[in-house]
Amino acid sequence: MVDAAACCSTHLIDGDGSFNATGLDKFMKEVKLGECGLSYAVVSIMGPQSSGKSTLLNHLFHTNFREMDAFKGRSQTTKGIWMAHCAGIEPCTIVMDLEGTDGRERGEDDTAFEKQSALFALAVSDIVLINMWCHDIGREHAANKPLLKTVFQVMMRLFSPRKTTLIFVIRDKTRTPLENLEPVLREDIQKIWDSVPKPEAHKETPLSTFFNIQVVALSSFEEKEEQFKEQVANLRQRFYHSIAPGGLAGDRQGVVPASGFSFSAEQIWKVIKENRDLDLPAHKVMVATVRCEEIANEKYAAFVANKDWCELENTVKSELVPDLGKRLSAMLQTCFSGYDDETTFFEEGVRTCKRKQMEEKLLQLVQPSYHSTLGHIKSETLEKFNKAFESALSEGQGFAVAARDCKTSTMKLFDHQSEGAIIKQADWDTSKVREKCSNEIDAQIADVRNTKLTDLSTLYESKLKEALYGPVEALLQATNDDTWPAIRKLYKRETQTAVTECSAALSGYEMKEDSKKEFLSKLENHGRDIVEKKAKEEAGRVLSLMKERFVSIFNHDSDQMPRVWTGKEDIRAITKTARASSLRLLSVLAVIRLDGDADKIADILVLTLLDPTKVAVKSSTTNDPLASSTWEKIPASRTLITPVQCKSLWCQFQRETEYTVTQAISSQASNKRSSNWLPPPWAIAALFVLGFNEFITLLRNPLYLVMIFISYLLLKALWVQLDIGAEFRHGFLTGILSISTKFVPTIFNLMRKLSEQGQRPTELQNRPHSS
Repeated sequence: MVDAAACCSTHLIDGDGSFNATGLDKFMKEVKLGECGLSYAVVSIMGPQSSGKSTLLNHLFHTNFREMDAFKGRSQTTKGIWMAHCAGIEPCTIVMDLEGTDGRERGEDDTAFEKQSALFALAVSDIVLINMWCHDIGREHAANKPLLKTVFQVMMRLFSPRKTTLIFVIRDKTRTPLENLEPVLREDIQKIWDSVPKPEAHKETPLSTFFNIQVVALSSFEEKEEQFKEQVANLRQRFYHSIAPGGLAGDRQGVVPASGFSFSAEQIWKVIKENRDLDLPAHKVMVATVRCEEIANEKYAAFVANKDWCELENTVKSELVPDLGKRLSAMLQTCFSGYDDETTFFEEGVRTCKRKQMEEKLLQLVQPSYHSTLGHIKSETLEKFNKAFESALSEGQGFAVAARDCKTSTMKLFDHQSEGAIIKQADWDTSKVREKCSNEIDAQIADVRNTKLTDLSTLYESKLKEALYGPVEALLQATNDDTWPAIRKLYKRETQTAVTECSAALSGYEMKEDSKKEFLSKLENHGRDIVEKKAKEEAGRVLSLMKERFVSIFNHDSDQMPRVWTGKEDIRAITKTARASSLRLLSVLAVIRLDGDADKIADILVLTLLDPTKVAVKSSTTNDPLASSTWEKIPASRTLITPVQCKSLWCQFQRETEYTVTQAISSQASNKRSSNWLPPPWAIAALFVLGFNEFITLLRNPLYLVMIFISYLLLKALWVQLDIGAEFRHGFLTGILSISTKFVPTIFNLMRKLSEQGQRPTELQNRPHSS
């Protein structure tokens, strides 16, 4: 029994040539043809009317095509083209039952539909069954020979080669063995092929290139039904896995994907109907477009799913793959070669166009990996450059030579590695990445160069500061007439030394002369800035320095010993000398004299501030030279202390040093008073006259003299111990009070010492004599 659901059928093309697109779409959904991809086969059958085509199909594929009723006579059973699903055969197999040829219903003049349906069957079918009577073999006008001749010619002229399996089914086989019938049939087919006009490219092309000819023979269904069914069952087995290699249609080409079968079939029939002369160029392009695009998509999908590509894509994201270009080129070549092999027989323009689109998609797919690889190469190149450059510099190689050599070697490495990333199928230029890498190396060199030059500048600036800062400070604080000449000499010497050493250090940088001069000029200017800055610092605390200078000179003699104001010192002269020295310090710090220009600032300050009486005499006729904010012929940039500030500072200086002078004067007066402890001369003379008798008495009595001598010694000892002279220097009352507090302890101290001296002779006498 035939399962109606399993052998779902539809009337594809009716007798008037109308294509049933709706019915075909419904049929495809019912049999799920659209899900088959390329795994499906199309079988059609053609042959004379009432030759048992439908019967054969029903037994062979378990379909339910309408069969002729033999009891009603021979007549047209199948009108147009019917399509059914072959039940129980894998892969999915679709069979088409064509209207019989040579039917009396259409007549001899209307053979267009027969030709169109035959051409349609050959265009869409993988396997075509040619149903023929055994007794027609060898006959000129039998077995659809005229139809086959027309179909061969048109198919070869208009379609790209598509290999179709033609199975000639010999019906009602006689006793003549098949081995004898088959050569005759093949000879007839070959004659038809040879008689067909061929284009230049296929004149020598054998029939086997386009068609796979097979011949089978079946017994009569009516006379030998069981044998017929057995033979049909054996033939059915050959349709299992018919598209597999070695199957009936294993070498088929240009298959339309199952999802596009409906559209393809409709377009083929439309073109066939509109072109009675069977001119089908439009469909050729359409079929080629569909198929080439399908193959291209398959190859693209296969490439995307390729395990090697997936691993390579993941790896290249994180690390450098040295042979990326070689591996990708091989993968792409395999993909492109597969495409070329499968689209060989399609229209060249369409094939090339679809190949180009596939190439663009695949290259667009692999381009990120290519760019990632170039990025890794660039990063590795920069890293190796940095290491090599740092090593070369640490070994003492010149900066410019090291930079040039390291860049050359690393860029060669970049070029070598970039060659390994080149994909043969892509016309991609690495020049932009190379240029970017080169620019980054140049930027790195520039950064290192700037850093090195900055370090070099800082080094020599530090040396220059160390050489100038302290000495300049000392020279400015120990001011004299040669202060600024000494500073200039020091500045020129140390600056020249620093510039010479720095110039030698710059030789390895191969700087331009102008740049080198500018660099050294900055170093010289830095030395000048150090001197000027230090001068400004000292000028900022000039008042303190002046007071220190004044106090130092005022309180110390020429040997730098502290002064003791005994009363003999000329305080006025000492004060004037100390003030003159302080004023000289003020004049030195008033302006910067690094350029050696002469000025009269010192004279002006001495004349105006140290000898104010002379200025007072001239004030009626001339203006005050310090009543100005600028020095004559001295620019503001060199001015540290203006004339007005000098005058103000001097006034403040005098006020703050007056106390020191006053203290010295007071101390001197006090010393004078303390040194006059003896009575006046008149008192001494009076004592001598009035005390003459007592003096004679002492001379007559020596005991008095002894007592007086002893008293003198005691008083002398007390004088020394109490340091009476020193005590009275601070005033009479102060001396009396100090002596009164120390008198009794001093008496006890003297008595203790005398006692100790008296005991020493006794101890010496009592000490035992050594034998």
